[in-house]
Amino acid sequence: MKDATFSSARLLELYDRISDSEDAIPRLRRFVLDLAVRGKLVEQDASDEPAAELLKRIAKEKARLVQQEGIGKQAPFNSVLAEDQPFDIPSTWEWVPATYPSYSVSDLGKKIQTKDVLETGKYPVVDQGKVFIRGFCDDSDKVIKVQRPLIVFGDHTRETKLIDFDFVVGADGVKLLQPVCVDHGYYFLVLNWLPLESRGYGRHFKMLKASVVPLPPLAEQHRIVAKVDELMALCDQLDQARAGREAVRDRLTTASLARLTAPETDAETFQSHARFALQSLPTLTTRPDQIKTLRQTILDLAVRGKLVAQDAGDETAEDLLKQVQPHIKIKSDRSKSDEKDAIPHGWAWARIDELSDVGTGVTPSKSEPAYHNNGSVPWVNSAATNYPTIASVETFVTEQAVNECRLKIYPPGSLVVALYGQGKTRGQVAELRIAATVNQACAVIVFPEGFESLRSYIQLSLKKQYVEMRSLAEGGAQPNLNLGKIKSLELPIPPLAEQHRIVAKVDALMALCDQLEASLTTTATTRSKLLNALLHEALEPDVKAIEAAE
Repeated sequence: MKDATFSSARLLELYDRISDSEDAIPRLRRFVLDLAVRGKLVEQDASDEPAAELLKRIAKEKARLVQQEGIGKQAPFNSVLAEDQPFDIPSTWEWVPATYPSYSVSDLGKKIQTKDVLETGKYPVVDQGKVFIRGFCDDSDKVIKVQRPLIVFGDHTRETKLIDFDFVVGADGVKLLQPVCVDHGYYFLVLNWLPLESRGYGRHFKMLKASVVPLPPLAEQHRIVAKVDELMALCDQLDQARAGREAVRDRLTTASLARLTAPETDAETFQSHARFALQSLPTLTTRPDQIKTLRQTILDLAVRGKLVAQDAGDETAEDLLKQVQPHIKIKSDRSKSDEKDAIPHGWAWARIDELSDVGTGVTPSKSEPAYHNNGSVPWVNSAATNYPTIASVETFVTEQAVNECRLKIYPPGSLVVALYGQGKTRGQVAELRIAATVNQACAVIVFPEGFESLRSYIQLSLKKQYVEMRSLAEGGAQPNLNLGKIKSLELPIPPLAEQHRIVAKVDALMALCDQLEASLTTTATTRSKLLNALLHEALEPDVKAIEAAE
């Protein structure tokens, strides 16, 4: 930095250049703290009492507290060796052990268990969680009386809270630190800044005690806190403004897509809405989740006959069904639901098992080596459906397993649907690119010979039905679909020629979504590099670094 101060104007200048970065505000907040503890946020004043003198007063006050207030014996101050100092600080500052400017406050017999926390009550309960106030307690014997602001440190969570009111300590893992002779606001911010490595739910207080922090003169501490408060308030305003902009973008995007998918829209109006969406969405779409919505909208339009024009010369879907029926091997109940959405002329509603044969598989016994050792037959599980295509597998079974367990080998071009599985697996659909058998967690849709071209349209229809399919599952901790539910799924089927046009259009639009997604990734990377360069330049001026990032 060219001088030792950092103004609101400079913060705004930085923000203006990186405002579209998703992590801009958190990074700026962290940057403000970094400047603060390096002595680069406010000017040093030669008339300030140096921190070395402040350390003497801290030692004297701690000795008094041990004698007169009965606090525990305090460790003496040990100077921090040069090799243990993370970076250079102003000459009037001192490096000190992180807990030295404080002493521990006992909460023996005063902690309250989580099960005893009330929703309302007299005294707030503060624990080590992210929520500032956990709840309330009415037991006055549990109250920690706060004469001067103190610090709550989460031993498990590293959460740091500044408390200036009487409270009750919640559950386990809380450490209470009372600042001594220092500005409690500065001590709080420097502990927040301290980059303690996460140990998960392990203990962190030992790490805190082993760490060092920079201590400015007391007068400069006050100035630092005032400046940090000013800049953090500005960050709050910027955060609110950003949230407002994102909300407007989301509403505009939602409205644009809703107009496209409105059930009663004539062709001319739809084309007008589509032109507006194509022109505006690249500007409005700034996050990956918005592209996910766009992809789903494309699928929705595709299966409702709104993506490509109908051709009166096409052979109808009813004609297609009549041609397919004789080739279906497994005949089943053809009952259908009465309530259906309107579909274009020439389309028809059809169940999956009117268009294909649907089967499943099994898992050959793991205790039978002859089923698995040196197997050469690909064996697919439901996790494979998390990818659009299945071209290879990691697990194989033997020909003996196929014969004795009555496993069917499904041909390439079949669709594999996950009946159940971890996370978002249930309801996923993938194209089988190899001949393979499957386990019992998969349904396999096999199209009759000569009608393999149905696959692409059925696959995109099932992707559109992903949420609806998942909702059909039954069971407790891991809800399952079953073969019957897959067979009875009803889909809107266009004429075969229109299916080909729909698939081609969807592929083209999904490619555009891929480009938009890649563009967002590239832009995010560029913004991140620019942000890094700008923050670095604010500490150490380097115009070339910024120019390179741009």
